[in-house]
Amino acid sequence: MSTQKGTTDMAPQHFGPQRSRRFLTAVATVAALGLLASCSSESAEFNDEYGFAAAEQVADSTITIWADAARQSAVEAFIEAHPEIDVDLVIDDGSAGASGTLKTKISLADQAGEGWPDAVFSSQTNDASWAAQETNGNQAFAAPLNNGYLEQDFLDGFTAGALDPVTVDGTVYGLRNDLAPVLFWYNESLFNELGYDVPTTWEDYEALGAQLADENPGYFLGSIGDSFVGPYVYYWAGQAPIFQLDGDTFISDLQDPNSQRVTAMLDTMHDNGSLISDSLFSAEFVEQSDKLLALPGAAWYAGALIQNPSNINAAEGDWAAAAPLVWEGEEAVTGNIGGGVWYASSHSENLDAVETFMEFITSDEAVAGTGGLPAYDAAAQSWLADQESSGFFGGDFTGAMNAAATSVWSGWSYPDFSIETSYAKIIVPGLAEGKSIAELSDAWQQEMQNEAQVVGYQVQ
Repeated sequence: MSTQKGTTDMAPQHFGPQRSRRFLTAVATVAALGLLASCSSESAEFNDEYGFAAAEQVADSTITIWADAARQSAVEAFIEAHPEIDVDLVIDDGSAGASGTLKTKISLADQAGEGWPDAVFSSQTNDASWAAQETNGNQAFAAPLNNGYLEQDFLDGFTAGALDPVTVDGTVYGLRNDLAPVLFWYNESLFNELGYDVPTTWEDYEALGAQLADENPGYFLGSIGDSFVGPYVYYWAGQAPIFQLDGDTFISDLQDPNSQRVTAMLDTMHDNGSLISDSLFSAEFVEQSDKLLALPGAAWYAGALIQNPSNINAAEGDWAAAAPLVWEGEEAVTGNIGGGVWYASSHSENLDAVETFMEFITSDEAVAGTGGLPAYDAAAQSWLADQESSGFFGGDFTGAMNAAATSVWSGWSYPDFSIETSYAKIIVPGLAEGKSIAELSDAWQQEMQNEAQVVGYQVQ
């Protein structure tokens, strides 16, 4: 079946083998989901070639791809490279901000028994927790990838550990689009101008915040006003056990010493103004960015914030990358912010075309990573070489990226909900009311536990 209708957040676009394109009007509701996909649940029998129960295959049938706007150009590059494959591209939000869009839409397709996309992008790294599970009698949406469907040689090309978040009981259910480890970004020109040393530990970072507050008030070292920053940058890197799974038990302990030291640092720096609470994507943040001295954050900050004309808009040579900050005397680990995932549907009627797409979108050096650090190693090395040769960033850019990519703390888990929703509900408004994170910790932990119980976990 071909794409007929979409919604305002699902703008379908059909790309045919004759290179004709139809940009279709967004008019319908999510109930039209069943009309959007090219696959159904009929004739699903175990297939030795693919390693799972596959639908009856229809050669040359259209494949439907759901992706966010940031991935649109990469999908269009695939269409350009493979005119023999008929594609319907549907633009949605990619589940940004833990919206749960993908899960909701797949659940509707499960209920209808049809309407699944053939391939889909999600900005959330924890979707395998549900996408790899059978739901209401329907087989798991995400196709197992390493039981015969994709070549092991291809899967081995991903950076070590990149596929861990999408691996369940030894089976790989998705392909990472990019890696998003946290490293230390800093304005080298400002550091030289103000005469400060670049910190290498979190203790130095906090001390620099106090020095800035005393000597150069108004200059700052980052923000804790986004739902993804506080948990993923600071608590994850601090080895704080606030988002863990042990089997079906969810564990969150904001009273653990590792959690408390992170909380104390954030409260101290927020109090003295060296950490602000404006969103990284707000006009207020942009207005202050000329006084932004440093910013611990993900690899994708390079393009999304530092080089972005609508954000920091740094001049060439001003900013540099450094290895992640560490807690003094402890193992060098860091956090991670996202790193999207591509899933192939186990319900697809054109798995060969989907295989071609999955391999292209994650490994083609021109599009892999869509502006961030690709998860596929060969594409990553090509991207790093391009960044180095551009001369935009100072410091050991490649060394910092590689150090970050290989040191993400493994103690963080990927349950069937996001920590971002509780941080957005409790911490962000609490900070705006003048409360400290320490004062809000019990409520934050309780909110995480409540969300865990709602989706079926036991709570410790």
